[in-house]
Amino acid sequence: MGNLRDLSLLSEHLSSCRCVVFDLDDTLYLERDYVRSGFCAIDAWVAEKIGIQGFGTLCWQLFEDGRRRDIFNVALEVNGVTADNALIRALVDVYRNHVPEITLLPDAMKCLGALKGRAEQCLITDGPPISQRCKMTALGLQGQFSLAVLTGEWGQEFSKPHPRAFVAVQSALSMEGKSCMYVADNPLKDFGAPAGLGWFTVRVRRAGGQYRDLPNPDIAPSFECENLLALAEAFNTNAFQCGASNRGT
Repeated sequence: MGNLRDLSLLSEHLSSCRCVVFDLDDTLYLERDYVRSGFCAIDAWVAEKIGIQGFGTLCWQLFEDGRRRDIFNVALEVNGVTADNALIRALVDVYRNHVPEITLLPDAMKCLGALKGRAEQCLITDGPPISQRCKMTALGLQGQFSLAVLTGEWGQEFSKPHPRAFVAVQSALSMEGKSCMYVADNPLKDFGAPAGLGWFTVRVRRAGGQYRDLPNPDIAPSFECENLLALAEAFNTNAFQCGASNRGT
């Protein structure tokens, strides 16, 4: 997807890149798969606790129709159940704490493999920490990253586009921004902060990704691709001489 200028910039950056930082949702796996998995867990819970059948299927239909923040409220209303705060909290807890049935995408697996021993691999992700850690475990990412920054552990006010997470990576690894790359999917929040610190930014416009069709804001990413195969190929070329760190990944 990147044009010739993009590819030139990518090649130029790889010569000095020492750290590649990934987003999680819709970057390394499809978030819609997590949503569907969560609704399956909700379906079983609601059937047992309330006696409603097909609740998770209804939630998924609402999601597919573009509904977001109030899915549980609407699904309960359709079933004639009052959506009181205690019940909504219980549903959210089941959703966030469930063991997700998700898999690392093949192109993401290849990209992470291509980087091994060549650069630091880190993670910066928003969202409830318990959910993000459950996802990492399900994806087999334990021990994959030199540093995993879950911004939710600091509070929602430090979610992207706040720069704190990016500064934390630079500080922990003693690196300048020009040595770092951020790979993510959401143009609304992912690229402004790292770009302001001098990072190279890569937008993944993944098929099935929630933000695939959104236009870029004024601060556009340095490079765009449909998946991570282009990066994996670039990392595997002899031109990519990024030195491996003494820190393990």
